[in-house]
Amino acid sequence: MLIPQLSAAESALCILLIGMAQVGGQEDGEKTTALKDLLSRIDLDELMKKDEPPFTFPKTLEEFEYAFNEHGQLRHIKTGEPFIFNAREDLHRWNQKRYEALGEIITQYVYELLETKCNLTKAILPLDATVDEPFTFVYLSPNALSNPSKLLVLIQGSGVVRAGQWARRLIINQDLDSGTQIPFITRAMEEGYSVMVLNPNENFLEVEKPSSTLPSQTEPLDEPAEKKERRDDKEGKKRREFYEKYRNPQKETETERIPIRENTSSEEHVLYVWDHFVSKAAAKNVFIVAHSYGGLSFVELMNHRETEVRNKVCAVALTDSAHNIWLQETSKSTQDWMQQHCCNWVSSPEPLDTPLDSMLPDCPRVSAGSWGYAGVSQLTSGERRGTPWTSRQPIGGHI
Repeated sequence: MLIPQLSAAESALCILLIGMAQVGGQEDGEKTTALKDLLSRIDLDELMKKDEPPFTFPKTLEEFEYAFNEHGQLRHIKTGEPFIFNAREDLHRWNQKRYEALGEIITQYVYELLETKCNLTKAILPLDATVDEPFTFVYLSPNALSNPSKLLVLIQGSGVVRAGQWARRLIINQDLDSGTQIPFITRAMEEGYSVMVLNPNENFLEVEKPSSTLPSQTEPLDEPAEKKERRDDKEGKKRREFYEKYRNPQKETETERIPIRENTSSEEHVLYVWDHFVSKAAAKNVFIVAHSYGGLSFVELMNHRETEVRNKVCAVALTDSAHNIWLQETSKSTQDWMQQHCCNWVSSPEPLDTPLDSMLPDCPRVSAGSWGYAGVSQLTSGERRGTPWTSRQPIGGHI
């Protein structure tokens, strides 16, 4: 008779059932004690982890066997199918790690497009960063500081997205035009704008912590009993952690974050870029597009540089902005300025540009013509009607 090979989790379940059968004839009190002892010796979560494939994933799209087609859609090279998240059934943690690994490749791919297709260049931040300290960067068009006419500044939301991206999910599951800022950049440059692409989510350098080592076995002489007990507890915990890592190679690597000077948050990054780039640009007219948390960061910029922003910025297009003028304690003058120069396109089932009720007295809200996502790409999709929403020429009238 052939005995099928069972996974670790299936084996554990069999052991549990056998154990329960064995204690079936015992008294209730004895049953409870026996089952507790049995369960304490079976860690199903750990055994499930041991069934996971290693967390080693391809480093390029080609190795992943995916590529972007002529429509900017991510497709499998052999089958032509869209990306499948659940590549392995019942292995959610492994599937999530695989998705994140692909996302890192997508980030580098978008950087390449910004440099090759859009002809943008990196500017390292902080400007006086030393060789040894962590740094971030923004992307600039060749005439970003010298164009005397128009400058477009792009600020994405929070999360894993980096320079040039609106939403990783849309890049992977829909297309490059929906999930990246490239349509904004190309259209803006065609119409005479210079461009700055901010990178507000790269705020730290993540490095792996040194490997734990077994504690020394030597004991101090004449150590008080209470102190010895505390030390034994601490060393016992270290020893357990050490053996856990040895026993479970799938445990995630421990890391620590080193903050990037003067760019430790989205708000700080936007302020730094304003002070060192936007405020020094020759452009008489600055236009800003800010998505989600980027809208909050813009309002924080106004709280710190209100007069400068009012004098230099013509219009701001917000999409599903996360700002709150009450919680951020904006001034009455800022609120009045936002009423005249800002517009917030929000997720709504209503047709594009349909006016919506605003809960706060900050800026007009209109429908983005989509439900569940503001669809920032629709501002450049050709569906914009160019309805004026500011006393000056709005960005909607151009791009």
